Amino acid sequence: MSTLRIGMIGAGRIAAHNCNSINAHPDARVVAVADSSRERGEALQNEFAIESVHTNADDLLADDSIDAVSIAVPNAFHAPLAIAALRAGKHVMLDKPFTTNYPEAVQVAEVARETGLTFMVSMNMRFRKETQTVKAMIGRGDLGDIYHAKAYWLRRSGIPRLGTWFGSKKLAGGGGLLDIGVHLLDLALYLMDNFEIESVSGITHRTFGHRGLGEGGWGLSDRSENVFDVEDFAGALIRLKNGTTLNLEVAWAMHQPEDKGRNNVEIFGSEAALTAFDAKLCRFGPEGGEYQVTTPEPIETPHATENRFLNWIDVILGKAEPVCTLPQALAVQRTLNAIYRSAETGREVTLAEIADEATEAAAAG
Repeated sequence: MSTLRIGMIGAGRIAAHNCNSINAHPDARVVAVADSSRERGEALQNEFAIESVHTNADDLLADDSIDAVSIAVPNAFHAPLAIAALRAGKHVMLDKPFTTNYPEAVQVAEVARETGLTFMVSMNMRFRKETQTVKAMIGRGDLGDIYHAKAYWLRRSGIPRLGTWFGSKKLAGGGGLLDIGVHLLDLALYLMDNFEIESVSGITHRTFGHRGLGEGGWGLSDRSENVFDVEDFAGALIRLKNGTTLNLEVAWAMHQPEDKGRNNVEIFGSEAALTAFDAKLCRFGPEGGEYQVTTPEPIETPHATENRFLNWIDVILGKAEPVCTLPQALAVQRTLNAIYRSAETGREVTLAEIADEATEAAAAG
């Protein structure tokens, strides 16, 4: 079998991780990189012995020898680059979030379906060993009837590099909700195996970033944007169609005693509860008044690897089914849009409203 030749679009902080993950597959190799900064591109080239460097993604996409691309660029460019890559005949792994808004995500999805190429949004937390253990336990019914979940990622100082595209609504589309909230929202719905959302009530706050506070240092982009006009806190109460509820809270920055912050997804059922990141099982014991908090015994999990790129490549090669599906990615993006709309309007927003707007946008061209 010939080696799958993969291009890396974007040479920012996450690119090295993506290259390592791709090259871990025996039948794939990163052979090209494109980034507006030749310096960043050449640094990645030197680290991974990449064949070619481009300062324009179009040049990389024009290379017929490249089979697939990993896209890791500012959010505003996700949709146009994903569409261009698919039109150029490339399979696509797109870093989260899907896009900056739901209508754009629908456009990408339509092109992916038209071309029949493998398209996946990169949701790495689904592949963690602990979360796969929790997924398997929920699947065999250990929790009973799930009625509520909590998903939270609360950093004390974790805003990506201030003065870069991360804080610009024009380039990022949003703040902490699109950056880390998407991970927790996706994981909670994945664990519950329920992406049928009815409505959301959302809030956002901008408290620290515009004051130059709360930086965590993530990112390699140049400090060129002086504006910080995105949220550094977001929260939502999410109602699913079957009556289950999900409480989501994310903060890039927040006063709290824990230096490293707190994050987890907790799933509550009629018979037990499970925590995703440390795989704790909580339930009443067999004796009256007894309560148990335990670490589950080893259980066979759906996926043997924590490397999401291995799944993507195996899907391209016809060896696996995608862990992250297109309908699920669309449901997550639509929910994110609904949270922002609710925060803007101060009212509960149904997912049907967001879908209707996408349909109207498509009809308008």
